[in-house]
Parts: sequence; structure tokens; C-alpha cells
Amino acid sequence: MKYYVTTSIPYVNGEPHLGHAMEFVMADVLARYARKQPDTDVIFSTGTDEHGGKIAEKAAELGKAPQLLADEMSQKFRELVDRLAVAPDRFIRTTDKGHEQRSQLIWKALQNDIYKNKYIGWYCTGDEEFFTETVVKENNGVCPDHNRPYEKIEEENYFFRLSNYNDHIREAIRTNSFMVVPDSRRNEILSLLDKGLDDISISRPKEKIDWGIPVPGDKTQVMYVWFEALLNYLTVLGYPEHQDFADFWPADVQVVGKGILRFHAAIWPGILLALGLPLPKKLYVHGYITVDGKKMGKSLGNAIPPQQVIDRYGADAFRYYFLRHVPSYDDGDFTWELFDAAYNNELANELGNAVQRTAAMIMKYQGGVIGDVQAGEHDAGAYRQAIVECRFDRALDKVWDQVRGLNQYIDIQKPWQIAKESDEEHLREVLANQVSDLLEIADLLEPFMPATASKVQAMFANGVVTMPEGTLFPKHEAPKPEA
Repeated sequence: MKYYVTTSIPYVNGEPHLGHAMEFVMADVLARYARKQPDTDVIFSTGTDEHGGKIAEKAAELGKAPQLLADEMSQKFRELVDRLAVAPDRFIRTTDKGHEQRSQLIWKALQNDIYKNKYIGWYCTGDEEFFTETVVKENNGVCPDHNRPYEKIEEENYFFRLSNYNDHIREAIRTNSFMVVPDSRRNEILSLLDKGLDDISISRPKEKIDWGIPVPGDKTQVMYVWFEALLNYLTVLGYPEHQDFADFWPADVQVVGKGILRFHAAIWPGILLALGLPLPKKLYVHGYITVDGKKMGKSLGNAIPPQQVIDRYGADAFRYYFLRHVPSYDDGDFTWELFDAAYNNELANELGNAVQRTAAMIMKYQGGVIGDVQAGEHDAGAYRQAIVECRFDRALDKVWDQVRGLNQYIDIQKPWQIAKESDEEHLREVLANQVSDLLEIADLLEPFMPATASKVQAMFANGVVTMPEGTLFPKHEAPKPEA
């Protein structure tokens, strides 16, 4: 069996933020879970989006060549991926020669659906996107996200006949042959498709933006950044001739944020249909992260670098919070206080305590020798279904039901009381049951918290307890707000 999962590729004009980190981790869970299934080959792809006017503008502002800026920023995303214990099989950059060459092959393959036309419209470099007269009027001529006036642009561009594929895309989403989850995002894109899609501009004049992939056969134009960035999901597999493309397309799950729903649920399927390719099986659309209830942004001064959280609490705790305490199908909030409470109450007190108590009692009463451990008997069906549905929060809720059940079992059985009564056989059975539960919990946690799962498994391997240095989750206090 083949399994292919992707993230969207972050644009390198800004620093990595919590939303990028959460998306990397979500896709990593799906990839790790798939790798645990028998006879399953997995490709998990992520990367960086590096062309376009925003990059050229930022590079000019810093007095750097666009490629140098792209190199520096792409490396920051790579480092974040590593720090989060995210393990992609591929990391694609849109400045890779292979991507550029294969994007030009795709352009040529789309020739029947590409035409040249004059375009007059409102453009925001911050979004790398054109906007309608209605949107511009609603915002009084100023882009609300970038606080800069829209530019009135008149130019000759290449267009893609997206309107040809409106009905086909709508039908695919309605019948769930192209599944968009959650339903709120499915309904949102169906509403857009019910109004009908317009053809879209897919190039810009080179004299205005020269930091892009040249249009084949026309040196005066470069590909529109959003168009060629979408193609990475094919080019990373070696489209059109590589065996990986034949084996792994269509993607099983594509993970994206709700801000780019239209690109991935309307434009991207239109391109695939024009190429005669099957649509992805599932598009999972996650929400945004707020900080203290407010939208994150440089202007508000509330952007928290993911590295700051990882440095303080570790990668597994980061993964746990953003997978369980940010609703998988909605927006979620981050505060240091919320994170600290989850860390201390759930990770340290509930999971960490169950592990430490069990190990310490086996060391004290049985010289570290574990009794006969039976395979866990909990039903993991709801957990598995939650992962399939990209409900990471629900999957971890199911794991935590077992964590709390184990602590309850310890409190009811009172192994320390059994030890006083010198009932060695009963004590050995109870402690072995505790180990069985912990190993089952560790197995379920493997896709979510790989380092923690590995530590728990190592502690109780080979029939003896191996005590690690320190505790799994040392207690923390939330950092005090800066004055």
C-alpha cells in the first residue's frame, strides 16, 4: 500500500510561526501513523515557497539577492521541522531546478487551457493576489492584512480556463470523491463553486516581477507564484515520468490552513483535471491559532516563535498541546498559562506520574523485574477513526481516557497495600497490568509524541525496568509577561 501526505509549503517572506509548526506536526502524525501500518510505503512531503514579488521586495529592502534570502529563510523552516521531531521524506524548494523544469513541463501540458489576455485589476503584493472591485471598495482601497493600498494594474497575462472545471470540481466535492474536511470548509468552497469560478491569471510580466519561473516560449512572462507553488505536490514526486509519481499520486491527505482553501479546493483541482489526473483523496483544512484571544501578527507584537515554546517545554509537549488543545476542526488559542496548565496537569501529573509510580514500585518491590505482561485489550477503534478523520484532538482524548483509567486502577488496587500484605503473586499481576497499559498508551502516543513513547517503551523493555535520568516531564511555571 502507498500513502502520500503533504503540507502546504510556507512562503519564505517571514519567520516560521505557530501555525506553520502546527501544520508540520499534523502531517507528521498522519505519516507516522501510516508507517505503523503493515506493508505501507509512505511519502510525507513539505518544503518552502520561494518565488514572487514579496520575496523580491523583501530581498531588495535587505540589500540581498532573492536567492540568498530564500536560502536563509528556507533553512529556518528546515530547522523548525527538525526541532519539532517532524520527519518528512521530502523537503522541496520551489527554487530547486527540478521543480522549475517540471513546472514548465506542466505548463506545456496545460496548453489547451491557457490563453493570453489583457487584465485590469487590483493587486496586493503582500497577498500575491488580485482582488475584485467589490473587495477593494469594502476595504476602502487598503489591504487590511498588509495595511497598504491596492495597486491598480493593467497588464497582459496568461490565463487558465478554470471556469471549464467548475462543475466537475463541485461534483467531486459533493460526492466526496474529493473529500474536504471539516464540513464547514466543504460548505464554504461549495458556496463559492455554486456562484461559478472565473478564469484566473497565472503569469506576471517579467518587467514587473522577474523573480519567478519563466513561462515556456515567452521570455517576457514569469509564472504567477501561487500557480507554480501548487505544482510542488506533483514535481516532488517526479512528475511526469518518475515511478514515485505513478505509485503515490493521488495524495491521500493534503494538509492546509483555511486561509488558502480556495487555492487548494478550487484552483488546484482545476489544474489536475486539466492534466487528466485524479484529485487528492482528502483535503484537511485546519484553523488559525490566536494568542491570548487575539490574531497573531508583527504589528500587535504578540507573535511567539515556535522555538521559544520548544526550548522551554520540549518538542513532544509542543506537539501535544497543539494537537489536543487546538480544536482540529476550528481555531484555537495559545497562552503560556493554558500551555503550562496542560503540561503540568496532564503530561507531568497524569502521564508522567503513572510512569514514575509504576517504575518505582517495580524497582522497590520486585527488584526491577517485571511480571508476565499481557497484550493490552483496550478497543482502539475510536482512536484509529479519529486519526483517519484528522481529528487529532479526539484521538488524544481517547489516549488520555486510558491514562486516567490507569491512574484510577493504581489508586483502587493500591499496590503498596498489597506489598504490605506480602501477596507477591497478586502484586506481580497488578504491576504487570500497569506496565501493559503503559506500553499500550506508548504505542498509541507514537505518532503524536514519538520521544515520549520511545522513553516509556525503553523503560519497560526486556522484562526489567530501566529508570531514566530525571522525570519525563519536569514541572514548569509559565513565563511571566514582559513589563
